[in-house]
Amino acid sequence: MGLVLPRLAASSYLNSAPIVWAFSDGSQRTRCVLEPDPAPSACSRLLAGGNVDGALIPSIEVQRIAGISVARGVCVAARDRVRSVLLVATVPLERIRSVALDSHSRTSVALIRVLLGRFRKLNPVYAPAQPDLKSMLASADAALLIGDPAMKADTSGCDVYDLAELWRDATGLPFVFAVWGLRGDRFIDGGPDFLEALDEGRAAIDIIASRNAESLGIGKAEIVEYLTANIHYDLDAGCLAGLNLFYELAAEEGLIEKPSPLAFWPARD
Repeated sequence: MGLVLPRLAASSYLNSAPIVWAFSDGSQRTRCVLEPDPAPSACSRLLAGGNVDGALIPSIEVQRIAGISVARGVCVAARDRVRSVLLVATVPLERIRSVALDSHSRTSVALIRVLLGRFRKLNPVYAPAQPDLKSMLASADAALLIGDPAMKADTSGCDVYDLAELWRDATGLPFVFAVWGLRGDRFIDGGPDFLEALDEGRAAIDIIASRNAESLGIGKAEIVEYLTANIHYDLDAGCLAGLNLFYELAAEEGLIEKPSPLAFWPARD
């Protein structure tokens, strides 16, 4: 019987492209089967349902899916401004009474509730919506947009708040938006290497920027800056501190149960 390759799922959002590159276009294509472009929230459902062995999932979902590990050392995070997770408002922040939430998001939906509820003492009405800014603002004071739709949105005339920047101002820590969630017992020696894949993806950023510039309507140099200056891919000590604080605050807001300690794969360096 031949080797059964692990199945991975990851969205094609620009912010995750360097993490996914090696599995979609690079040297690790033969080490896994990559599912075709599910939304971030769909990646969580695939992993929770056992349809894939690993997925790039919203970080909040690590606390909602039982029995998974986190790939050691790799994440999608921001140490300051992220530029692609935005709260766009037609009124000042303190006057927001309703928020339309990008239906593709899980982590940022929890984050905005923490930022507005915990740190601003606001309790707006939240409702899911398709990520179209004009229609979202037609029914709400503010709209939460993530990923490519956030980068492409015309926000002229609106107040725009960067969620990673708000988090940094409130806590002094980076914010982790996504991690590789894995069912570690399904990965063996010779399978996907997530740190190696990240190194390969970083080396391909110029190619990634060229491929995405036309489809996103964003200049290549701006994409390179975004992927190198705004997005942070190392799940380091600062990111882990920010992630654990996020879990604590999300639990206090009733968004998750009491957080469980993170399990990592490989179990040891």
